[in-house]
Amino acid sequence: MTDLSQAPDTVRGSAATAVPLSPTSRSTVRRGAKRAQTERAQLYELLDSCLICHFGIVRDGAPVILPTGYGRSGDTLYLHGSTGSASLVAASGGAPISVAVTRLDGVVYARSVFHHSMNYASAVIHGVPRVVDDPDEKVEALRLLTEHIAPGSWSNTRLPTRKELAATSVIAVSLREAAVKMRSGPPGDDDEDLVTHREWAGVLPLHLAWGEPEPCPLLPAGAPVPERVAMRAPLDAAGR
Repeated sequence: MTDLSQAPDTVRGSAATAVPLSPTSRSTVRRGAKRAQTERAQLYELLDSCLICHFGIVRDGAPVILPTGYGRSGDTLYLHGSTGSASLVAASGGAPISVAVTRLDGVVYARSVFHHSMNYASAVIHGVPRVVDDPDEKVEALRLLTEHIAPGSWSNTRLPTRKELAATSVIAVSLREAAVKMRSGPPGDDDEDLVTHREWAGVLPLHLAWGEPEPCPLLPAGAPVPERVAMRAPLDAAGR
């Protein structure tokens, strides 16, 4: 196993991609091990293609899981929330956390109930987060979060005020310790079921798609949809 303990928190470009996903005792995939991925680029692609993660922490002796947005820079994942968030306060105090991201690509219909499955890509990240205290890094982290969820908004809308920044907590989680699993393809039916059962089997793909923009009712009548929003909306029949 590669020792990543000395790797920097943020590794950019090809240097980051070249570092493999090296399993630790927590990130070793044991169930469905053949679905485990070893390329760090697959972790980055998954994180960049999803919008929501689930952040888990043990707080006051009980597990807590929260859905939240995130941003990534190289080998660092940024999470944010209110300074009054009990879970972020606990994470800021040195408690270990886990972060999970899942993309569902389809439902797998098999000839037996046992072999029904899903096509997916998932990642679980383990680590002890650090509080982002540096003002410049904090602003950059919030920019990354914003641009990941709503590209183009950082440069086209009002930026955070000092009061808003003071009310926002940001933590950084290293991507050193992570596991990625993927499944794709048809069902893995037993040989005898292929002969004795004629039920339909296959995959029903699932795709996340943007809908039509819904203007705020307080906008002036006829306000145009900005390009940064329109570019994510579905095409019409003419491909426009």
